[in-house]
Amino acid sequence: MLDQYQIQLTRMLEAEQYKEAKELLRFLLQCQGQEKKNYEEWESLLNWLVMAFPDWDESSQEGIVQSEPEDEAALREQLLNPQIQDEAYINQVLYIMQNHPMIDQQMLALERVVYIEAANVNSIIMDWLKRDDIHPMVQFKALQCLRKRGLTGLISIVRLEEKVELEIESTPLSMEEFPEPIGRILERTEAVAEIDDPTLPHFASELWKESLQYLYGTSAYQWMLRDNDETVDCFAAALHLTLNLTVYGSANDDDIRDTYGITDTMRFRYEQACRSLRSVAMLLQRGEDEHQP
Repeated sequence: MLDQYQIQLTRMLEAEQYKEAKELLRFLLQCQGQEKKNYEEWESLLNWLVMAFPDWDESSQEGIVQSEPEDEAALREQLLNPQIQDEAYINQVLYIMQNHPMIDQQMLALERVVYIEAANVNSIIMDWLKRDDIHPMVQFKALQCLRKRGLTGLISIVRLEEKVELEIESTPLSMEEFPEPIGRILERTEAVAEIDDPTLPHFASELWKESLQYLYGTSAYQWMLRDNDETVDCFAAALHLTLNLTVYGSANDDDIRDTYGITDTMRFRYEQACRSLRSVAMLLQRGEDEHQP
């Protein structure tokens, strides 16, 4: 049952259902018999949500309803951009961004950093990104943050032990903004996977999105951008193999290679793609395990 609560909490945060997430955290903190580490993580996340999204508290719920923002983006900005940004608030958000052990909280902090108006914030983010101990998904979120703040130009950082040079203004803010070959790979996998299981395309999309956040800017990512059918087939087959291993725990490599037309001359490139995506899947699984009670 506790595992289900953890999954539900993660989904609430992904869907930005912060009020519901706070209510669930308060309930979990009242439960007895769990490990101390669980309570510490729940309390820390609850404190962050209360601080980061005060407008969702009951005391100010009425004000949000009355404001009636025109669309979801306006409501989102209203929640992430408080009217008062004093030094204590700015320092706390930046500290969580740089030092908090929970990835979810770092990601939430970066969403708020987009709206911080202090003059030195850009240089703080740029200097912080030069560290080599930042989680790849947090790095990608930070690059998106810099683009949203209007920065342009090149930035050199270490991504998955590779030194890469990236254009800040080219950082995709959505799946639709990735180059066309990226979309072709996913479409190829979805079309094949749907024949075996109608639910697989959804999981393929999520796995692909997370993989891109890890691999963006690396040599594996640059290889994906080669706009030819063989590259699409190699990565689509690798994504399908990794998807089956993730969802079912097993996969028939021979059948997948036959389905995607992976010839002997393509075998080495296909296996390279498999290694890249499976390494990401292992990192994702490791991250999930660290959040399990």
